[in-house]
Amino acid sequence: MSTATILQQLLNGVTLGGLYALIALGYTLVYGIMLLINFAHSEMFMIGGYVGLLMLTLLTKPEVVGQAAVDFFSGSTMGLVVLFAIVFLVTMLVVGTLGVVIERVAYRPLRHAPRLAPFISAIGVSIFLQNAILLWVSTKQLAYPAVLPIKPAFSIGGARITNLQVFIIVTAIALMFILDTFVSRTRIGKAMRATSQDRDAAGLMGISINTVIALAFFIGPALGGVAGVFSGLYYGSVSYSMGFIPGVKSFTAAVIGGIGNLRGAMLGGFVLGILESLAAGFLNPGYKDVVAFAVLILVLIFRPGGLLGESVVEKV
Repeated sequence: MSTATILQQLLNGVTLGGLYALIALGYTLVYGIMLLINFAHSEMFMIGGYVGLLMLTLLTKPEVVGQAAVDFFSGSTMGLVVLFAIVFLVTMLVVGTLGVVIERVAYRPLRHAPRLAPFISAIGVSIFLQNAILLWVSTKQLAYPAVLPIKPAFSIGGARITNLQVFIIVTAIALMFILDTFVSRTRIGKAMRATSQDRDAAGLMGISINTVIALAFFIGPALGGVAGVFSGLYYGSVSYSMGFIPGVKSFTAAVIGGIGNLRGAMLGGFVLGILESLAAGFLNPGYKDVVAFAVLILVLIFRPGGLLGESVVEKV
């Protein structure tokens, strides 16, 4: 087992962990505020992949945006930055808005119902969205356009990291840092933490509970949508069923890190991604799921609150 091979698997694991962490943040945001496991969140990831595919296809067609725009997007690094900025912005807006609509239609009427009712509603929304894409878009995998040429960016100890991996890792970490700063230092972030600690008391303090919950349902799916675009770029295609396995893994990552804890979700995502990559590289690709869920079981046995424990919320 060479050092270069270990480093290569670690880099692959960090890339995969970035995707898991972005999705896991959506689970932990909603759970932290509503104590609800949003099973439909994995379909937000899937829909994000399709929205990203649509935007990349439109923005690289001369008949849609003009030849000058296509040349700009494909002819320089700045053009690629602008292209992906547009793709991510539109994806986040579309998927985030869909998350808010789902909260308003499927979850808000059940807010005071027995806890089983929202869980069943979440499963129903997940099945509906998956079948909607199956029936209205395509039953087959759709290829992602190769707008970002995949080539080695640099080497570390003999391990090669591609420009796409650099792009995914840097963007994912930047988004996580922005979210962490937003929640910990802004007025709205304090309102979210207060609502997470005690919803009734937060309401008595003048905080709009509906607004806070809607914001959580916007931010979580928006980040999941970005992860869907990354998945399409990384694996080269999207499909209506692509959300199930990453959704389960990301929920596992959130539990490993500490469900309800943002930094725990980030940590759990990277830990799970690295463990899966090492298991696939040194044992067998078939063992990666076994290792992932074995770690989950061990964490639940020896540290039920997750690696970072339960979320500690400051009083506002």
